[in-house]
Amino acid sequence: MSEIKVEKLSGEEINQRGISDWPIWTKEISRFDWHYDEQEQCLFLEGDVEVETDGEETIRIGPGDFVTFPKGLSCAWNVKAPVKKHYRFG
Repeated sequence: MSEIKVEKLSGEEINQRGISDWPIWTKEISRFDWHYDEQEQCLFLEGDVEVETDGEETIRIGPGDFVTFPKGLSCAWNVKAPVKKHYRFG
């Protein structure tokens, strides 16, 4: 299984991909388990999250991060500051 990919996109790349038109998801401070049935790409606008993958690694995600979660990934989200992100599945 591929890993979580974290990138920084330029404003031009964000515009070219139409990310600003993607739906927005928000989440309060919390901790929950999650499984990805399909790939998700998202751009974090706000928040501070640690994502733990099957005890192997912890990824820290915050504003400006463009993240790709691979299909089949099981993980735990630890939301340390409220999240607001654009997202797209598939």
